[in-house]
Amino acid sequence: MSETMRAVRITGHGGTEVLGPVRVPVPEPRADEVLVRVAAVALNNTDLWTREGAYGRPGDPDALSGWRGPVDFPRIQGADVAGRIAAVGARVAGDAVGRRVVVDPAVYDSDGPDANPVGLMGSERDGGYAEYVTAPAGRVHDVTDSPLTDDQLAALPTAYGTALGMVERARLAKGETALVSGASGGVGLALVQIARARGARVLAISSGAKADAVREAGAHTVVDRGRDLGGQLRAAAPEGVDVALDVVAGDLLAEGLPLLREGGRWVVAGALGGYGVAFDVRRLYLHNAQLIGSAMHTPRHFGLLMDLARRGALRPVIAAAFPLEQAARAQERLAARSHVGKIVLHPRAA
Repeated sequence: MSETMRAVRITGHGGTEVLGPVRVPVPEPRADEVLVRVAAVALNNTDLWTREGAYGRPGDPDALSGWRGPVDFPRIQGADVAGRIAAVGARVAGDAVGRRVVVDPAVYDSDGPDANPVGLMGSERDGGYAEYVTAPAGRVHDVTDSPLTDDQLAALPTAYGTALGMVERARLAKGETALVSGASGGVGLALVQIARARGARVLAISSGAKADAVREAGAHTVVDRGRDLGGQLRAAAPEGVDVALDVVAGDLLAEGLPLLREGGRWVVAGALGGYGVAFDVRRLYLHNAQLIGSAMHTPRHFGLLMDLARRGALRPVIAAAFPLEQAARAQERLAARSHVGKIVLHPRAA
């Protein structure tokens, strides 16, 4: 193994100019860690927002900040890693070397199955925009026998983990009607697929140009976000929806909350439409509705996701792949939001 590796780091908050290819030492796994040779790493909106410092802080929403606070620069980005174990720490069984794996990127607040994520690989610790990355052995999942490609496996952790966390927290049941916002994005497509697999009727919001791809992912009905959204939603679901799976928030939450049926659940895991929201709180308490925040997944959720991956029960859509050195170009493509599915980088480790 080479003593150095290629990586792409951010040196501060800013535009893509802060992304820079470098050669750095290959990280050494600690006693309870493994070293993963990265085959593919998927991009997420969190890559953009961490680079831009767009998360804000409690009491100061406009502050430059990472996912959970200040970022320790320089930082190798990349939460979503698929690859093979190249080496193990002193307290990890040596027969793990060579196994094909997906890394759970979350840093949790405890060791239990329902622990909350309080950090993220690529933000609070170095990630997979590199030939190698270390991870705790307990957060690395063996998917050697999965029929999915490396690119598809890399597409799972953040997008599908977030989606499965939303669906689980919403307690979505067979036969219910689920509204999915931002349905052509990485999390949105995952939500469509998972909700459909749960036996829900899926009502998706997307642009007209991407509607066919969203239907192919499993949506029963797709409404165009660009024209009279409220009218379209009321026409498509005249009896209301049981669950909203929302990565947009903004005006959609205020306009859509009255669509919830009695006891409905509105789950928010993003703010693409804006984080400042005003809504009629009477529509919440008079109808026993629930407004639920959902940040990523728990260890239990991620275990369920990996079971689906081993069976090939989910089929992530890959929009484009770039070599590692083109990370800035890949992030620009992600920010343009003209694609459907996931964008991945290939470090091509030796």
